[in-house]
Amino acid sequence: MSAPLLAARGLSLAFGGVRAADGVDLEVAEGEILAIIGPNGAGKTTFINMVTGYLRPQAGSIRFTGREIAGLPPRRIVRLGIARSFQIPQLFTEHTVLENVALHLAARSGFWAAFGPLLSAERRAEAMALLAGLDLAAVAHARSDQLDEGARKLVDIAMALALRPRLLLMDEPTSGVAAAEKHAIMDRLVAALRREGVTAVFVEHDMEVVARHADRVAVWSQGRILAEGPPAAVLADPVVRREVIGVEGAPC
Repeated sequence: MSAPLLAARGLSLAFGGVRAADGVDLEVAEGEILAIIGPNGAGKTTFINMVTGYLRPQAGSIRFTGREIAGLPPRRIVRLGIARSFQIPQLFTEHTVLENVALHLAARSGFWAAFGPLLSAERRAEAMALLAGLDLAAVAHARSDQLDEGARKLVDIAMALALRPRLLLMDEPTSGVAAAEKHAIMDRLVAALRREGVTAVFVEHDMEVVARHADRVAVWSQGRILAEGPPAAVLADPVVRREVIGVEGAPC
């Protein structure tokens, strides 16, 4: 059996009397798409913040490709191959979609010389390929503040993919997106991840999205992992349905 791409062991972090992480153990295999679910305040985003360097665990280990990364600053973690997207897309609203992606391509290569063009022919071609892979080529020259929420979410993903990560962590990629568009957005996103060979972890509250798009589910509750496994089994678990989904009994 191959070693996990990401392995968290005994992660603990408290804010006052609130245990956001209480001895969390979790592995992520290369190539899988893992969904994290749980009620608000369960510790889901805290886990993402610890993996990406925005929070330092008080105890425990986080190993990525076998290397300890707990406590490293976010920029170093990005350079090692971990990227993230946010619940609220972090776009440069005064710039076009193409420019937003190009800025991340430039950041990956150490930024550009002050006298050099941001949109060099090579960078433009790579940015357009990323956008085309997410069906965003038609809005490449639109300002990012002119997009609907679904497109903004996908641009945020394109920016993260521009960093060429091995692992992408996403905080609620469908939040704020119209219900009728959620599956279409996730279809495009998952197809891009598979095509680029990127492993992914995403936090999600929509159980239909989880059931359709995740390879595996980890359930958070009060800073601990309550259950994990294939979506069909986890989402049918009576305890998960009662304490996380908010319904009683097994599904019909």
